[in-house]
Amino acid sequence: MRTRGLRGVLAADTELGAGNMLARVLAHGADPDGPGLTFDTPVGGHPAEHPLTLGQLDELVTARAAWLHARGVKPRDPVAVWATAAADMVLSFLALTRIGAIPALMNGRLRPEIAAEYIRRLRGAGVLADAAHTDLLAGHDLGAPLIGTPAEAGAGDPAAAPAHYRHHQDDPIVITHTSGTTGVPKAVLHSHASLFAATRHLLSMPQAQGTRRILNALPAPHTATVLMVNQALGNRAEMFLLSEQGGERVLDAIQRWRPDGVFGFSVTWAELARFDLSGYALDSVRLWFNTGDCSHEPHVRRLVAVGSRDTVTRQGVVRVPGSVFIDGLGSSEMGHSMFHITHTAETDRYGRCVGRPYRFAEAAVLDAEGNELPPGQVGWLGIDSPSLFRGYWNDSVTTYRFRLRGWYLTGDLVYADDEGRYYHMDRAADSVEVGDGRRYFTALSEERILAACPDVTDCTVVIVKENDTVVTDVLLELAAGADPDADRAEAVRVALGEDVGATLRRVVPVRSEDIPVTVTGKVRKVALRERYLTESPS
Repeated sequence: MRTRGLRGVLAADTELGAGNMLARVLAHGADPDGPGLTFDTPVGGHPAEHPLTLGQLDELVTARAAWLHARGVKPRDPVAVWATAAADMVLSFLALTRIGAIPALMNGRLRPEIAAEYIRRLRGAGVLADAAHTDLLAGHDLGAPLIGTPAEAGAGDPAAAPAHYRHHQDDPIVITHTSGTTGVPKAVLHSHASLFAATRHLLSMPQAQGTRRILNALPAPHTATVLMVNQALGNRAEMFLLSEQGGERVLDAIQRWRPDGVFGFSVTWAELARFDLSGYALDSVRLWFNTGDCSHEPHVRRLVAVGSRDTVTRQGVVRVPGSVFIDGLGSSEMGHSMFHITHTAETDRYGRCVGRPYRFAEAAVLDAEGNELPPGQVGWLGIDSPSLFRGYWNDSVTTYRFRLRGWYLTGDLVYADDEGRYYHMDRAADSVEVGDGRRYFTALSEERILAACPDVTDCTVVIVKENDTVVTDVLLELAAGADPDADRAEAVRVALGEDVGATLRRVVPVRSEDIPVTVTGKVRKVALRERYLTESPS
C-alpha cells in the first residue's frame, strides 16, 4: 500500500495505539522490505547503522518477546529496562508491549543509587539491564529479579512467541521518567490511547517535509523517542536513532546519514550553536524539531541559517536555502509537545513564544485557584489533552497534586497574547517570588542575555532569595575565541532589565561541564541555588 493511503487507514484504525504500531502497520499491508529502523550499534547480527527492513525489525522484536515470555513475563507486568544503547531501549519497548507487559524505560545516566530506588518503587516483575548497568545494580535492593540483558533477549525463537497481545485503549503501555531535578525521578505512565493521540492526529494531516528520513537525537528512554518510533513506522519513514546526543555526535551523523529532519531537545541545539555550522555539510536538513523545553532565539537562528527547505512560489514548489525550526513546549507528562511555532530565517516572533496549541489540545493560563487569566497576565499553564499521561506510577498523591479544576498543571509560568499565542516565562520552580505579586524569571533572563551578547553561546541565570535579599548570578558559556577577561557586567545588567539588573551580583565565565545537569541535560537550578546559599561568591 502506498504511504499516503496507509497513513489514512492507520489514522482510522480504532485498535491502533502506541502499543501495537509495528504489528498494525504490517497487518494493513506495509511492505516488509520497506524501512524499519536504523541503530548506531550492532544488533541481531547486523552491523551498526544497518538499515533494518520492517520485516527484520519485526523478527528481532518477536524473538525478544519469545525470550521474555519464556521467562515468565506476562501482560501488565512492569519490567524496568536500564541500558545505554538506543537499540536496547527501543527493541525492549516493542517486545514487552508485544506481550502486553509494561516497559519502564530508564535513562542510562542515572546514578546507581537513584536507579535502584526508582526500580524498587516501581514494584515491578523484573529488570532488563545491559552488562554495564547490571554491574552498577550489584548489592542494591531492587525488589525485583534481574531477568537478563537486552542482548540476551535477542536469542529467543520468533516461532515460540505468543500471539500479539490485544490492547485496550486504556491499557498501560510504557512508564518513562522525568528528569529528576530534585532526586528520584517521577514515573510517568502512558496508555495505549494517550501516547497515540497526537500521532493519530498527525497521521490524519498531510505529511510534513522533513519527516521522511529522520535523525532521532532524543534520549532513547524518553517518551519523545517512543512517540517518534511510532510516527516513523506509521509514516513509513526511515529513522536513525542515536544512543548519545552530544553536538559533535549529532553533526557527524547528519553529515554521514543525510537526514531531512533532526529531532531533539533544546540542550542539543545549544550544543550545536557552539560550532561554526557553515563548515559542515548540513544541506540535507529541511526541518529541526524541538520538544521539551522551548529553545532560545540565538540557537534557533543559527540552525535555520543552514540546510534548505521547500517553499511555494508562483513558479511552483522550489527548494530555497535555509531550514525550518519547529519549536514548542512539551514534557513526558504531556505526551507530545502541546504547542508549535515555525521559524525560518525570515521569521521574527521570539521572546520565548511557543506558539499556539495543537488542535488536539486545550491550554489556559490560570491563577492559584484555577481561574483563567486574561491575555497578558502571567500564570500557571494548564493543559487538557487526550495525550496527557495517566498518572505517576504508584504515586497518586503527586498525580492529584498537579490537577486543578480539570486542568493538568505543567509547572510552567506563561502568558497568552490576544491572538492565542503562548509565551513561556520560566519553570515555576526556577523563578523567584519577590513580593507584591512579582516574580523574577530565570529562563526569560537567559533569553535576553543571549540576544544581547553575541559572544555568549549559552548562559545560566541563578536568582537566589534569602530573607528579604535577592541576588542574581549569571554564568556565561563563551564562544570559541571570546575574551574570558572582558567585562560583560554592564551589558548583562542592561539585558536583564531594571528590576532584575538591580540584583546582579556577578557575571562569571564557566565551562559547560561546570553546570550541574539532569540525565537529559536540563540545568539543575535548584542545586545551583543551594550551592550559592551555602557558598560565598568568589
